[in-house]
Amino acid sequence: MHADMDDSLNVLGEALKPCSSNPVTGFFRDGCCNTGSMDQGKHTVCCLLTDDFLEFSKSVGNDLSTPRPEYGFEGLNAGDRWCLCVDRWAQADARGVAPNVVLNSTHINTLKTIPFEVLSQKALDVN
Repeated sequence: MHADMDDSLNVLGEALKPCSSNPVTGFFRDGCCNTGSMDQGKHTVCCLLTDDFLEFSKSVGNDLSTPRPEYGFEGLNAGDRWCLCVDRWAQADARGVAPNVVLNSTHINTLKTIPFEVLSQKALDVN
């Protein structure tokens, strides 16, 4: 799947920690916000979802809250942790509805799009 999984780093430069196993998240559905060449959406930002974000995401064409059993997708709720696409998180941040971020579970490739200073303002796991 992705050869670099064992040495994936988070935005803190440490080993990438799991984001969620319930629901199982990540592009590779391995519980982590790993990425690779197949992940065109760059699902690298581990977030704690909110109703505001879920409503925003649905309004821009990505309904994450409605179950889609044909894809094995149960739908997400506020309070779930999920690996979001980096561009969607940035778009939500620009609109003031970005969910909080778990830095130790957010892939270092996120920093190619979003500066650490911006992420850290929404961080759950940093002072």
